[in-house]
Amino acid sequence: MAKSAVFLDRDGVLNVEAGYIRRVDDLNLIPGVAQAVRKLNDLGIFCCLVSNQSGPARNYYPVSHVEALHKRLSQLLMREAGAKLDAVYYCPYLSPSAGGVSADFTRWSTWRKPNTGMLVAAAWEYDLDLKQSFMVGDKATDVDLAHNAGLKGILVKTGYGKKVLKGDYQHRTRPDYIAADLADAVSWICDSLKNV
Repeated sequence: MAKSAVFLDRDGVLNVEAGYIRRVDDLNLIPGVAQAVRKLNDLGIFCCLVSNQSGPARNYYPVSHVEALHKRLSQLLMREAGAKLDAVYYCPYLSPSAGGVSADFTRWSTWRKPNTGMLVAAAWEYDLDLKQSFMVGDKATDVDLAHNAGLKGILVKTGYGKKVLKGDYQHRTRPDYIAADLADAVSWICDSLKNV
C-alpha cells in the first residue's frame, strides 16, 4: 500500500541558508532540524530530500561536491539525533536562460522545481502516495511544486521564507501552512495525519 511522505528542501530548511556552499564544512544544520527529522523517522514517515542544486550547471563546483554536501548533511543529522533521510533527490540542471553554462548540466529538466519530476521519481521508486504527502520548503517554488504534484505545501520562515511572505523574494504563494521552522512544520504534519 502506497505510503505518505514528507519531502524536504535542503538549504534554508535543513541547513542554514548560505548561498552556494563551496566548502563542505560550511554546511551547518538549523537548530532543531535533526530532532524534527528523527520525529518523522520514529513515526515511520518516509523522509525525502528534494533540492534544486544548480552549482554544477553554473560551473561553480562538480556533482561530487553536491554529493559531499549531502554526505555531511546525513552525518550531522545522524550525529545530532540519530535521524536519517530515506532518500535524496536533487536537480543539478539549469536552463540556458536561467544561467546554466556547463555543457553537461545546461538543459531544461522536469526535475527542476517547481516541476514535479523528483517527486514522481520518488513516488515510483518507493511506492509513495503523493496525495497524502507534504512538501516543506522556504521558497515559493517549493509550495508551487507541492501544489503541482497534489501535495500539501508548507512554507517555513527560515531561509528565504520570511522574504517570500513579504513579497520580497520570488513571488507570492499560498502555502497550506506557514511554519516557524521544520519542528513546527513536523508538528502540523503529525496533526494532519492523525485527522486523515
